Amino acid sequence: MKIESGLYIVGTPIGNLSDISFRAIDTLRSVDFVFAEDTRHTKKLFSRYEISTPLISCHKFNETRKSKEIIAKINNDKSIALVTDSGMPCISDPGSRVIQICRESNIPITSIPGPTALTTAISMAGCSESGFIFHGFLPHKMGARRKNLLQYEDCTLPVIFYESPYRIKKLLTELNEIIGKNRKIYVFRELTKKFEETLYGTSSEILEALNERTIKGEIVLILTPTE
Repeated sequence: MKIESGLYIVGTPIGNLSDISFRAIDTLRSVDFVFAEDTRHTKKLFSRYEISTPLISCHKFNETRKSKEIIAKINNDKSIALVTDSGMPCISDPGSRVIQICRESNIPITSIPGPTALTTAISMAGCSESGFIFHGFLPHKMGARRKNLLQYEDCTLPVIFYESPYRIKKLLTELNEIIGKNRKIYVFRELTKKFEETLYGTSSEILEALNERTIKGEIVLILTPTE
């Protein structure tokens, strides 16, 4: 089924491939091309749902160049879907530059919403309904990380961080030193996947639980509010 030309931002599963909407599947089948962060990763989703739409690579290192290709195709009456490896484009994922350039070029943009790790985690934490702060990934440099964390020392809202398995122990150590020993923390690992895990406690308690382990899988950490 042919759909109107334009850019379609499509949310894809963060782990479990069953977490995709009928609308997302229909869109991915119907567009002329899908621009994907990693075509090898997206092929697994396509195989599961028998999607045969041509795939083109579009990641953070070639976004600007690929944006021109996307606009050229849409101006030639083609429809384009934009996906990342998991979740929604632009939420700690590539896509923002593509969307900005399409906006500047008056390209029609439609969002097909899907799961994100941050909303999955905050729903499981049972924090206050008054809101939350999404920080995403911290900088790698120590000084910048410390400056970022200090702003949440007395925060009255839950703060959501993304972290890699290689730096989670470092982050827990920093939280213990900068934020303090008594603030409670949630650590969600491998959300929606087979080995999904939730840890809750102080930074030192969670660090002790992880200390002798090799950590695998992407992590969402929620710093609970000050009481």
